[in-house]
Amino acid sequence: MTGAQAGGPTDFESLFHKAPCGYLVTDDGGKITAVNDTFAHWSGYARAELLGTRLQSLMPIGDQMLYSTHCIPQLGITGAVSEIAIEIVAADGRRRAALLSASRSPGSPQQAASVRVIIFSAHERRMYEKELVSALREAEESEARRVQAETELQHLAAHDALTGLPNRAGLRARLSPILADRPNGTGTLAALFIDLDHFKAVNDSLGHAAGDELLKSVAQRLVPAAGEARTVARLSGDEFLVVDVFGSAEEATALAARLLDVLSAPILLEGLEIVTSASIGVAVSGDEPETLDDLVRRADIAMFRAKALGRNRWEIHRHAESDPTVDRLRSLGELRRGISDGDLRVHYQPRVDLRTGLASGVEALVRWQHPTRGLLPPSEFITMAEESGLVRPLGAWVLDETLRQAASWRREGRRAAELEVAVNLSTRQLNDPGLVPMVEEALRLRRMDPAVLLLEITETALMADPGAALESLTALKNLGVGLAVDDFGTGYSSLTYLKKFPIDELKIDRSFIGGLDSDKGDAAIVGSCIELAHAVGLRAVAEGVETSGQLRTLKEMGCDLAQGYHFTRPLPAPLLKEWLEAHSSS
Repeated sequence: MTGAQAGGPTDFESLFHKAPCGYLVTDDGGKITAVNDTFAHWSGYARAELLGTRLQSLMPIGDQMLYSTHCIPQLGITGAVSEIAIEIVAADGRRRAALLSASRSPGSPQQAASVRVIIFSAHERRMYEKELVSALREAEESEARRVQAETELQHLAAHDALTGLPNRAGLRARLSPILADRPNGTGTLAALFIDLDHFKAVNDSLGHAAGDELLKSVAQRLVPAAGEARTVARLSGDEFLVVDVFGSAEEATALAARLLDVLSAPILLEGLEIVTSASIGVAVSGDEPETLDDLVRRADIAMFRAKALGRNRWEIHRHAESDPTVDRLRSLGELRRGISDGDLRVHYQPRVDLRTGLASGVEALVRWQHPTRGLLPPSEFITMAEESGLVRPLGAWVLDETLRQAASWRREGRRAAELEVAVNLSTRQLNDPGLVPMVEEALRLRRMDPAVLLLEITETALMADPGAALESLTALKNLGVGLAVDDFGTGYSSLTYLKKFPIDELKIDRSFIGGLDSDKGDAAIVGSCIELAHAVGLRAVAEGVETSGQLRTLKEMGCDLAQGYHFTRPLPAPLLKEWLEAHSSS
């Protein structure tokens, strides 16, 4: 074997080079003494280039430090490292994501210590789990070392190095005979997906060593609580799994409740008493055939629901329930096609001047004409667009369509020609470096006076990063557009920031307007917001006005503008023109 000690059988050498993952042998300092063809082909280096090279020199500087300061010392202490996420800089300069596992063989008077390193492409991990042990086993140079390597690497491939619990591969290996021997219809196969609550806070505050101790303590509690006969595995991070055949779904959920109690007992870490909790998702098999992976995935869905409902609880996922992750991906695909295929619509809600009773502007509100669900309001898709990044093309389309419509109204020269148009900006748009050029280009394309455009930003978005918001708002104001703080009263802005932001109006949140007729507290808040706006030279606008009593109170308080269902719902452009003509006089 090139670069390794001679004397091994030729078939071992062949298997070594054809192994489905990268396999290297180094000394304690990382100097490569043997490397197989798989790694050489994957990395693009010639074997001659690799032999004698330090393994860590093939990594980016950050991973070099990780390997030198973490992996090498740990190999010297524990003899193994498991599934370390690194990058290898290939011969063409590209970085390739990989997972690294290694085990150290102590030296002897006749032979120096060596480190066996396994490197595999991250996305091929599952494909190679079962092949990993046999490939390395056949690569050993002697029968004695082959047996030793087989034992070590089988355990490494099937178990979590930290807790000693089975990993995904070990879980599958353990359950295969159980599932094969289980008669059809006998018992209920169930998976309990356990995720620790706020585990990141322990890592961040006490360090990763304390986090590891917590994970080991949790594993030591789960095994006896679940029962020695049941399979308890650690999937990754702070995720654990219990899988077994239960007498009923109720028995599985009873175990989930018991595990919550067991995990809630305090643990002493770094001299501090830590009280842990977990969120548990339970999935039980149904009448239809189902793979173990599908069962675990459904348990994962139930776990996330438990977290969303407050944590420290269990939730069950029935076989017939839909998968919210799949539903979300489907909806994202439909929204992406909807944007490109022209399925978005803009409706306009008048903004009425309370002194004259006439509309002085409109707010543009996007709708999605879904092919099967009909016309959807923004509450059905804006959050999804914000989280996925689709809000950028969506927002650009809304701005352009609104300015196109405003330009059309001006050419017609009727009542709508005098209107100011307001467009909402999301948090993600406000933080987008391309926002100002996008607004400037849209105004140029439609040949619109910037003063006609009012951009609305929520108070919460402004206060997420006031410094960055001030920079963006100043740049927008320099274009000549108007600026409004939307949903005012729901965030935590101070008078200092209101004075600094180059804004023109405050829009009082509808939640306060709704209580004007019945809640003295809401009335006091609305009155204070109006006075505050006027005190700093801003227009006060009320949104969500639905009754004549609310309108009367707002007039008495001196509010400048109002909008809401009391006047009209948001309307498509043709119906808005009819409404404007019908309400052309106070």
